[in-house]
Amino acid sequence: MALNEKETTRINSAADEDFMKPDIEHSSVDDPVVPKPDSIRGLSDHELQKLETRMVRKMDLVIMPIMGILYILNYVDRSALAATKVYGIMEDLGMSTTDFATAISILFVGYLPFQIPSNLIMTKITRPGLYICSAATVWGAVSAATSSVQTYNSLLVIRVFLGVTEAVFFPGVIYFLSAWYTKNELGKRLAALFMFQMLGSAFGGFVAAACLTLDGRYGIAGWRWLFIVEGVVTVGCGIIFAMIMPEYPHNARLLKPIERDYAVWRLEMEAGAGEAHEDTTTFGGFKLAILDPKIWTMVWCMGMGQAMGSVVNFFPSIVQTLGYDKTNTMLLTAPPYILAAIVFYGQSYISDRKNTMYPIIVGCLGVAVVAYIIALTTLNTGARYFAMMIMPSAASGPQIMLYKTMNIHMARPYPKRAAGVAMLNAIGGLSNVWTAYLYYDAPHFYAAFGCLLGCAVSFFITITVYLIYVRRMNKLLAGTPEDQRRAMKSGVTQQQVDLGWRYVGY
Repeated sequence: MALNEKETTRINSAADEDFMKPDIEHSSVDDPVVPKPDSIRGLSDHELQKLETRMVRKMDLVIMPIMGILYILNYVDRSALAATKVYGIMEDLGMSTTDFATAISILFVGYLPFQIPSNLIMTKITRPGLYICSAATVWGAVSAATSSVQTYNSLLVIRVFLGVTEAVFFPGVIYFLSAWYTKNELGKRLAALFMFQMLGSAFGGFVAAACLTLDGRYGIAGWRWLFIVEGVVTVGCGIIFAMIMPEYPHNARLLKPIERDYAVWRLEMEAGAGEAHEDTTTFGGFKLAILDPKIWTMVWCMGMGQAMGSVVNFFPSIVQTLGYDKTNTMLLTAPPYILAAIVFYGQSYISDRKNTMYPIIVGCLGVAVVAYIIALTTLNTGARYFAMMIMPSAASGPQIMLYKTMNIHMARPYPKRAAGVAMLNAIGGLSNVWTAYLYYDAPHFYAAFGCLLGCAVSFFITITVYLIYVRRMNKLLAGTPEDQRRAMKSGVTQQQVDLGWRYVGY
């Protein structure tokens, strides 16, 4: 999204030296479209810069560590079952390979349907931070309870409940961050989440290896210890974070009154009325989302991206084909995730600095294609592990850019943005269900990697069509009043037109 040409004064925050940096354009002159609050009307550019630096640093020091830790726990709890296959859960519960695939995928029966209503609820409650942290406490308890299952059927039931309780978190966090950060700050925060996810996956491998050493302690199997340890930690963190997690900028106790005014104003300068001043109803926003073909285009792309990311659900099994013992197999799952975290930092830096998303998506898809071809064509240990090293970053990188695209291109009205984010994760996440049945015929996994190769190609074609469309819309937005009215039919508001808003990054 771009601002009017008159908005030429850039405030470069001192926080640019850190990973989290604000980088937005504001004018020291009041704008009639979004008037400045009285509390900041008389501040100079230098004073606004100091205010923003202090405010964003405060936001980062509280919001991002909490969200990051909860995301690690969310991902570790959800993916713990994949690690237990190496520990003997299939033998203990009498499962076949198909049964295990069903246990993996059935989580999404609860996880996917509840994301959209959960995000719509978030648009109407005043304490979304408490809502998210409370959900963490509940899913931690459910995860810990998995340690007590004695039959395959009881495992399926508890996996569904785990999916229901975890549905609150990820789409809720994506929406929550977009209510706090500007377009030039959001990319790094979203990348930070995925970095935490990758570190969580790496950390999960180390935790799994550690829990293996507890196998038999007090008569409890190692895979049961894994669920106990991870679940109890999640419950504790959820309770603690619920006490300190901030809410929306306009009512956050974290910020001083002047900081609240500025936090709301700078977001509305980009895309119009935000959470504090929006009149669109929850149902109205949902209706706008399901009728917007741009959202469905991104949902399709996310479906392809989630399919590519399904390798994570079976990563220990894939790495096991290298022929190492259980402990070394779990340890070897960590480096690819650490590499992915580093790659995500670089991608987010480039995306926010250059205001670009499409080239990063295409680059990741190209790398993914190379990885899948290697996996399909060779049994060389070095080559296969190289492919495994780049799979997580190549699969998840495009997803980061899609979430950023959704939050920037569908910024207003905010109930539509909330519904769009949830649709992206919920409907796109359906790929995790059917891909669970592709990972057989080791070590090549022909069905899985052949399908993922096709998904990468489909992703590229679809996102390129989207690029052509939004560039056409930008030409209309830059044209005559009649052209602008035509562009508004695609979902752009009059206030965004007045602000000189554009579809950026493509």
